[in-house]
Amino acid sequence: MDLKRTFAALPWWVKWVAIPLVALFVFGGLIANIVGFIVGLLFKVLLFVALVGGLVYVVRKFISSGT
Repeated sequence: MDLKRTFAALPWWVKWVAIPLVALFVFGGLIANIVGFIVGLLFKVLLFVALVGGLVYVVRKFISSGT
């Protein structure tokens, strides 16, 4: 049987509710790990940018006050 015909024969709730829930159950840990990695990486990038910006600000203030 063709896969398209198989899915066409299923009720709407199986296609739009049951299958995504099964996929979430099976791949939920993987999805959570990927999202956690991306959020952690974004946090580290933002922290790096803030620290470098603060360092540049302090150095400019120190250089301009010394002259």
